[in-house]
Amino acid sequence: MVETLSAKDARRIALAAQGFGRPRPAAPAKRHLLSTIEALGVVQIDSVNVLSRSHYLPFFSRLGAYDRRLLDDLAWGKTRALAEYWAHEASLTPLALHPMLRWRMADAAAGVGVWKHVAAFLRDHPDFIDQALAAVAERGPLTASELNLGAKGQGGWWGWSEGKRAMECLFWTGRLTTATRRASFERVYDLPERALRSISQTPTPDRDEAHRALLATAGRAMGVATERDLRDYFRLGPADTRKALAELVEDGILTPVQVEGWDQPAYLWPGTRRPRAIKADALLSPFDNLIWFRERTERLFGVRVRLEIYTPAHKRTHGYYVLPFLQDETITARVDLKADRKAGRLLVQAAHAEPAANAETAPRLWRELTRMAAWLGLEGIEVRSVGELSPKLSLNAT
Repeated sequence: MVETLSAKDARRIALAAQGFGRPRPAAPAKRHLLSTIEALGVVQIDSVNVLSRSHYLPFFSRLGAYDRRLLDDLAWGKTRALAEYWAHEASLTPLALHPMLRWRMADAAAGVGVWKHVAAFLRDHPDFIDQALAAVAERGPLTASELNLGAKGQGGWWGWSEGKRAMECLFWTGRLTTATRRASFERVYDLPERALRSISQTPTPDRDEAHRALLATAGRAMGVATERDLRDYFRLGPADTRKALAELVEDGILTPVQVEGWDQPAYLWPGTRRPRAIKADALLSPFDNLIWFRERTERLFGVRVRLEIYTPAHKRTHGYYVLPFLQDETITARVDLKADRKAGRLLVQAAHAEPAANAETAPRLWRELTRMAAWLGLEGIEVRSVGELSPKLSLNAT
């Protein structure tokens, strides 16, 4: 018999698997950040810095105020425990997971699927490739601007120079990796045998083994998920996913279940926490693992979340950089936030209540905004009177 879960139980399982519902540590340390990314498996990187670069936010959502330099050190410093690659999108993963993505590097080198432009550039510009590799090998870690190779491009590929394209192609194919990031967030490239020395000699798993490992990581990180949810977590192909999923089910690593209201079969991570309730207040990055797959977000929370960064301003519904507010087990509001670093203010440019909002929403959201402002080193909050929740937040400020 296949177990049936209520929609509420599935939502609680998903939230618990993603690290919500536990008390935040009084003083988050590196071990807390490591345990968080081990549980999540991957954290997406995004360069938009209107509030904070996105990879810092999932840790704040789950742990509260922590020293962002701790994450910088884990990702790019002396105590490196994370690696960069295209896992979901551009992402950080635990070092141990990085070899599980070498099949994707091989696909990039071969020009499989979305990687056709990479293989074409490698084939058509061997001189740039050789010069870029030789420069990094001889001179040490370099940014593309320090390489200073090739003229700046026009149009496509974001106007990159041929030298930058060469470095990125070498990164996508695994022949270069990220050594560190400059203050501007510019990537510094290095050879994997230097920057990822602890795993550079790790045997490369075959494609099937890697897909099983990635799918199992996704299943554990989500608690309960459909095949499409599992596939999206590491952006796996349908055929590879179905094969790996069948093997994980056969081995008892994932268990088929039904979820009330879901129109697709689901898979449960055995032993996952099944809390009777979730207590949490969290502002969620638009790139947070919990909500990055919009189809799953709508299924779990009944809320339609869309990224409007690339939408013309006059066509936006909620704003430019919008963070949903998780209140216990429900998304009750959204806030369009901006860090005005010069004025030392956290700007709430718009605040919108969701149907599940209640009398506790505004004060609890205000407390979380206050925590975020302090964490970002901002001295206060300025609420713009846009959206039906903004006046209530302004009242809370007094």
